Amino acid sequence: MDILTLFIIVPIITIIALVFSKGLERSRVVSMIGSIIQLGMAINLMFAYFKERAVNTDIMVFSKDYVWFKSFNIHYNIGVDGISVALILLTAIVVLAGVFISWKTSELPKEFFISLIVLSLGVYGVFISIDLFTLFVFFEIAVIPMYLLIGIWGSGPREYSAMKLTLMLMGASAVLLVGILGIYFNSNADGGALTFNILDIAQVHIPLAAQKLFFPFVFIGFAVISALFPFHTWSPDGHASAPTAVSMLHAGVLMKLGGYGVFRVAMYLLPEGAMTWSNFFIVLSVIGVFYGALAAIKQTDLKYINAYSSVSHLGMVLFALLMLNKTAWNGAILQSLSHGFMTALFFALIGMIYGRTHTRDVTKMSGLLKVIPFISVMYVIAGLASLGLPGFSGFMAEMQIFVGAFQHPDMFHRVATIITVSAIVVTAVYVLRVVGMMLMGPIRNNEFMELEKATWYERVGVILLLIPIVFMGMTPIWLSDMIRESLSPFIERMM
Repeated sequence: MDILTLFIIVPIITIIALVFSKGLERSRVVSMIGSIIQLGMAINLMFAYFKERAVNTDIMVFSKDYVWFKSFNIHYNIGVDGISVALILLTAIVVLAGVFISWKTSELPKEFFISLIVLSLGVYGVFISIDLFTLFVFFEIAVIPMYLLIGIWGSGPREYSAMKLTLMLMGASAVLLVGILGIYFNSNADGGALTFNILDIAQVHIPLAAQKLFFPFVFIGFAVISALFPFHTWSPDGHASAPTAVSMLHAGVLMKLGGYGVFRVAMYLLPEGAMTWSNFFIVLSVIGVFYGALAAIKQTDLKYINAYSSVSHLGMVLFALLMLNKTAWNGAILQSLSHGFMTALFFALIGMIYGRTHTRDVTKMSGLLKVIPFISVMYVIAGLASLGLPGFSGFMAEMQIFVGAFQHPDMFHRVATIITVSAIVVTAVYVLRVVGMMLMGPIRNNEFMELEKATWYERVGVILLLIPIVFMGMTPIWLSDMIRESLSPFIERMM
């Protein structure tokens, strides 16, 4: 069995084991063991990647190719580069943390954990796929469980939120499929066979007219899941109704598929289309960055605050990708990783606070630092990482984004960059506002005088997410270098 296919096989085995497990305790243990194995595989993959990359200069390593549908030239074609490896590690950490944070789930626990694992399977599949059709299939596998996870285990208007999310993402998938088929039917422009293979298509010069036509389909199809303005409205509602672990995977992992797809497919295969449409989508991404930050200030619900914060941060990822240079792209990938860990930590802590106070309204809370110090301190750290404080993961990512953006000398790009930079100030406002209202001051509600301290499994989940935030902030060079060397093929396509 190859090292990458294990990321499909192990989740499937975990799902089968969950099907035959009985009782809450066994469901927890099986999910935990399966997730720990996946994390171990992800760490092993990272070290194996470094070892392989030292002797292998191919664009993708650990490649395997198996014929799936011969008549349409569809293959189970897999491989990874530094970007894929980093995102796989992110997924494994967030999934394991999500299992620990969901430890107390008692309503249909078996089905809940199965849905989580199916979601992770789809995400792993996207990150290892080199075949466009296979990538699309795994993309759909990752999206579908969200409807069940919100609709069954959610709270508030969960049916509405689940339906809205599903319709928006399915609509985006339809748009994406048009773009993928457009690429496929132009993959023989140089006289070869039609193919879905990303590396083979990259060797073909797709006609400029086709690139201009299909780039927006591919970009929007992927970017909707990254909450591209004005298609972002599904995300805050989905987060507000979702269970804690689902919000963690939704924001920490699932939304990363959008930026990854834009980069791996739209930018790589349609470079001239990207250059043609970049200014238009830069405007939308800048609006998303600033709008998300301003909207977060106006919210009082903790989940809505973090959801709009995600709209802002992922808008910055799309903004960086549209800069079309190596420095900004490196920052975009780092920002995706940083946001994944940071927002998963935020949602985990919000779930822990809500479970104790039974409210997410910051105006009804104060002085929580005195009664739940561990949770409160972790929330402050997550907030500092969110606003890009040096020493945390967000600083290096945002710095590279802005340096890369300023490499463009024209007025349009400079103004767009200045507006985006100013959003950091707005981010500081809503982060510090929430910290001041919720954690500081006297305890005004007597019911909050004796809140349960963080349990062992909650502490494990939180620390799992905290370690990479600090590690990336203190020692970013090795990760930055790993990503940077994988960007060369993309830069060559832009020349």
